[in-house]
Amino acid sequence: MERFEKSNVLGILSEAISEGILIVNEQQKITASNSAANKMFDFADGELNGEPLEILLPERFRNKHDNLFSTFMSHGKARQMGPEVDLVGIRKGGEEFPLEISLNPFKLLRKKYVLALIKDITERKKAEQTIDYWFQIFDESLNEIYVFDAESFIFINVNHGAQLNLGYNMQELSQMSVINIKPEVTTEIMKRLISPLLSARKEKVIFETVHERKNGTRYPVEVHLQLSFIGKRKVCVAIVLDITERKNYTQQLENTVEERTQQLQQALKAEKKLNELKTKFLSLVSHEFKTPLTSILTSTSLLTKYTETDQQDKRDKHISTIKSKVRYLDNILTDFLSIERLELGKVNYTMSSFPLSKLINEVVYDSNTLLKEGQRIRYPENIDGIMVEFDEKIMGLALSNLMHNAIKYSSEDTDIELNVFPEKDKLRIDIIDQGFGIPPEDQPFIFDRYFRASNVLTFQGTGIGLNIVRQHMHNLNANVTFKSELGKGSTFTLYIPINNKEKNEENFTGGG
Repeated sequence: MERFEKSNVLGILSEAISEGILIVNEQQKITASNSAANKMFDFADGELNGEPLEILLPERFRNKHDNLFSTFMSHGKARQMGPEVDLVGIRKGGEEFPLEISLNPFKLLRKKYVLALIKDITERKKAEQTIDYWFQIFDESLNEIYVFDAESFIFINVNHGAQLNLGYNMQELSQMSVINIKPEVTTEIMKRLISPLLSARKEKVIFETVHERKNGTRYPVEVHLQLSFIGKRKVCVAIVLDITERKNYTQQLENTVEERTQQLQQALKAEKKLNELKTKFLSLVSHEFKTPLTSILTSTSLLTKYTETDQQDKRDKHISTIKSKVRYLDNILTDFLSIERLELGKVNYTMSSFPLSKLINEVVYDSNTLLKEGQRIRYPENIDGIMVEFDEKIMGLALSNLMHNAIKYSSEDTDIELNVFPEKDKLRIDIIDQGFGIPPEDQPFIFDRYFRASNVLTFQGTGIGLNIVRQHMHNLNANVTFKSELGKGSTFTLYIPINNKEKNEENFTGGG
C-alpha cells in the first residue's frame, strides 16, 4: 500500500471541505480518503486505504470504467462528471446512490494520481423527480395550474394551458412571480391569503381575482390554493378557473360552472388517485418488508445458539431462510426500480433473434424450483424451430412473472399448462392454471399498480408485477390479456409480434 503525507494535506481538507475526497493512483487503488467520503460510502476512517476503486462502483459499470480511467490517466485534464451523465456510487452495504464527481489529475514524486471531489445528490434527484411527476399529472389539465415558491412567490412550474392563456412561455414565467400576473394583488395581500395554509388552519383557500395577460388584457379567475412540498421546500399549488363567462352572462353561468366543476373534479380525482397510490405504497412497504425482515432477524438470533458441530443441519436451515428472504426483498426492490425507470422513460430495449424453446426451457427450469407438492408444469409441444424477434430479457421477465403467479395462486396437486400457438402476425402464449381465479369485481383492476385481488390478500406480493409486464408489452407493440373464472383458474396470454423489429425501431433508439 502506498503511503501518503495525508496528516498535513488530507487532514486540512477533511476539516475545510464538505465534499467527499478520494485520491486514487494509476493502479486504481485508493490511497487516501477524507471523513466525508468515508461517511458517504459507509466505511470507517482508513478502511478504504489500499482498496480498489471498483468497490465504490456498481458491478455493471466496472468493466467500462477500467477503460475510461486508463484513458483519463493518460490524457485527462481536470473536469466535472455528472451534470449530463447519471453517475451512481454504491455504499458498503450495497445501496446505490446518485453522485457528481470532479476529477483533478496531479503528480507527486513522479507518480500520477487523481483527486476526486464527490457530492451525494440523492436529495436533489428526489426533488427533480417530484417536480417532474407533478408536471406530468397536471400539465394536460384544461384548467390553469401554477406551482410557486411559498415565500418568494416565484413560479416553479406553470402548465401548458396557463401558458397559452397568459401568452408567456415557461422561460419567461420562471423569471416572474404571482404578483406579476395579478394586478389587484400585492405582496402583502398574497401573504395574508396563504397565511391560513402555512399555519395549518386551512387545507385550501379559494378566492377570486384578476389575471393580466402579456398583451395587457385582463380576465377574472377563481383560484383554488393549497400548500404542498418539494422535498423540504414549501410550495403552493393553484388550480385556476377562468370565470369570464360567469361574470358576464347569467345564462352561460350554469354551463360554465358545470364544465369547470367537471374539470376540477378530474384534477382532484387525479390528485386523489396519487394520494391513494402513496398510501398503498407505504402500506405495501410496511407489510412486505416487515415480515421477511422479522424472519431474517429471528433466524440470525437462532444461529448464534447452534455452536456445536452436529448442529450444522439446523444452521443450514436458518441460513437457507435468510437467503430466501433476502432474495424476496431484492426482487421487490428490483420491481420498484423497474417502475421508476418505466415512469421516467429510461428503459432501453434490445431486440434479438432467439429460439423460443431456449427461453421457455429457462423459464420452466426456474419455475420448477417454486412448485408446491404435487404441482406439475405441462410443457408446450411443437415449439422447436420457432424463432422470435423480441427483447429476450423482457419476454423472459413476462413469462416468469405469469408462471410464478400461476404456481403461487394454485393449490397443490394441480397442473400449470404452457401452450404456444403461432398465428398470422403474432405468437400467442397461454399460461393456464387451475387456481383460485379472480373475482369478477376485481378483474377490471388486475393490471393496476399495487392492486391485489380480494381473495389472495393473505399471500405475499406487491401487486406491481402485472403492471410492469403490461407496460413493457405495450412499449414493445405486444400485449398481455387474461380470462378467469372464480374457483376454476385463470389463463394469461402474451401476444408477441412475429416480426417486431421495424415496428419497435423508435422504442430502441429512443430509450423505451
